[in-house]
Amino acid sequence: MILSLFSRKAKANEAITTALYDAIVAAARQPYFYSDIDVPDSPLGRYEMLSLHVFLFMRRIKGRTPALKMIGQEVTDEFFRDVDHSLRELGIGDSGIPKRMKKLARMFYGRVESYDKALQANDYPALAAALARNVRPDSKTWPQAADLAKYTVEAALLLETQSDDDFAGGHLLFPDAGVVAETQQN
Repeated sequence: MILSLFSRKAKANEAITTALYDAIVAAARQPYFYSDIDVPDSPLGRYEMLSLHVFLFMRRIKGRTPALKMIGQEVTDEFFRDVDHSLRELGIGDSGIPKRMKKLARMFYGRVESYDKALQANDYPALAAALARNVRPDSKTWPQAADLAKYTVEAALLLETQSDDDFAGGHLLFPDAGVVAETQQN
């Protein structure tokens, strides 16, 4: 009897986590990023966009209710499970996974720190520089970093308008990257 209560709660959280993570993945996979602003359409480029969107969600729910904190941890866990799965699909063997996961986790938390610091300070040039350094490490200059920084700021603002209840219900909206770019040009 008592175990069934925990099981139902776990299933409900699983559905919420799945819905939130699916929204994050959909936002990270917007074609605009890869076709218009030259984010590499590669495993690392997709990792960068996914990391950015997970960060934005985690930043929004930071310091909120214990329930949201738990959901946030589950979303982060799902992100790392997804990364683990992707590494395995790329043919990396069991013995190489832990080392790469450790490196990718360090990369993620380094990005969280640099992006958060820039957003808190409203330092758009620092945000664009951090995005350029992480998304296009192969390029000395990446002019589209400013476009991605603008999207990041708009996404953070949109997330602030969404209620904790929305997130607790599995509802999460990110802006359409192409629309953000159009409003930037006008």
